Amino acid sequence: MSASSHPMQENRAVLEKREGSVATLILNRPERMNALNKDLVLALNDALTRVEADQDINVVVLAGAGRAFCAGGDLQVIGKGHQDKDLTELQPILRSGMQAVLKIRTMRQPVIAAVHGAAAGAGMNIALAADIRIASEDAMFGQNFAKVGLFPDYGGTFFLPQLVGPAKAAELFYTGDMINAAEALRLGIVNRVVPLAQLESEARALAQKIAQGPAIAIRAVKQTLFGRDKEELTALLNLEVEQQMKCFSSGDCGEGIRAFFEKRSPKFQGK
Repeated sequence: MSASSHPMQENRAVLEKREGSVATLILNRPERMNALNKDLVLALNDALTRVEADQDINVVVLAGAGRAFCAGGDLQVIGKGHQDKDLTELQPILRSGMQAVLKIRTMRQPVIAAVHGAAAGAGMNIALAADIRIASEDAMFGQNFAKVGLFPDYGGTFFLPQLVGPAKAAELFYTGDMINAAEALRLGIVNRVVPLAQLESEARALAQKIAQGPAIAIRAVKQTLFGRDKEELTALLNLEVEQQMKCFSSGDCGEGIRAFFEKRSPKFQGK
């Protein structure tokens, strides 16, 4: 850490670090592979709001603590909600997550996702919302919603087809299969792949290079590339939430979550 950097805030669901005009936000539930619960999603939303409003921040880096970027929604939380027919945890995860990816996509600053380990489900889609993605060699990506009878959320149905085309996106959505970093690079999902030991330094170097550029021009480019889609993205995010809630109440969702924890293949009934 350079002399001009500020230490991360401790005891938070999202750690924050600032080095010059670069802010790094680190998802911080390492014991759960940064699986998304209400506290983590709300903290991410709050952190994005703060850095977006900070006129001294020119670039934002997203990363994950521990051995993964983000394993997606916390299936313990989702499973309990399904069993109890209780939406009090799921609704904030969906709605705040929707706002978080909308901020990532449309905020003034370019956003770089530094991805290692698993980036699954909503975790993959948080990364897809970023302007640029750098992955470590051990990174794995997956739209694994179908494995547990759920609908893609966090903008996946918007972002992924833009990157890989609708046919390949359909395959990834329908199967829920994971792909490795090399395949993600081949498909154009990530910009580059680096050794795990170099991921942080590579993301930092790129962020600093962008941060030293002409901020007015770079922000205008971001808005031209991504910000102009805000209305369409918002509509699709709302549709994802509606479809996710329908799937959440299905028998297939319950079977998928049970099978996950019982470490067996699910037997879906289409109900």
